[in-house]
Amino acid sequence: MGRSGNWLKEGRNHDRAKRRVSTKASAAAMSFPDQTYPSAGAYVGAYRDEIARAWTSVDLAAFDRAASMLDKAIHAGRIIYACGNGGSASISNHLHCDVLKGVQTDTHLHPKVVSLAGPLELVTAIANDIEYAEVFVYPLRTMAVSGDVLITISSSGNSENVVRAIDWARANGVGSIAMTGFAGGRSKSLADVNLHVAAENYGVVEDMRQRRRPSNRSRTGSARRRSRGGGNSASGRRC
Repeated sequence: MGRSGNWLKEGRNHDRAKRRVSTKASAAAMSFPDQTYPSAGAYVGAYRDEIARAWTSVDLAAFDRAASMLDKAIHAGRIIYACGNGGSASISNHLHCDVLKGVQTDTHLHPKVVSLAGPLELVTAIANDIEYAEVFVYPLRTMAVSGDVLITISSSGNSENVVRAIDWARANGVGSIAMTGFAGGRSKSLADVNLHVAAENYGVVEDMRQRRRPSNRSRTGSARRRSRGGGNSASGRRC
């Protein structure tokens, strides 16, 4: 293996485009599963128990703070940005759909949402011409203004491009909500609100993230619906 391969193996940070961008690994070690299970059912049962334990770690007050931040931004006509890598990029795009479409259904709200992970052409242009660590903060610097909100999705909390986006947001009056797992990484302490799940398995963290994402959407949408006499749909989803 060449020198570049050795660096990747030692650093384990697949979000770095340059050797000295970060000294922290973005890929966290998993503590579950820690054994071989005798059957698929036994594994599913253990996985179910891990999900149940993860739910007990959720800070409900943090959800209230996040929902309040999003509600304020939507009411003021501000833009909500979302970003993440890999599976987290998919969740970022799903959040774009659920907030822009889901919250608007059966309400008088018109949320403005941008997934920074969405335009593949732009992401690859920035990664190729500048560096991968800039793929989220570059468009954020271009478009975001004070009062907007950034939602980041990173299991480890250490993805360099996510951390740079939060750093810029903090310095420029853009609110930040970090969704994290494992130990939370740098995102946990940098963001204004940390929606953290104390689990050490990517599947568990991502499943919990999917459950927490619509919770914010429903909380914001239904609160506005009640105040404006909208429809009875709890989530606005028809599909």
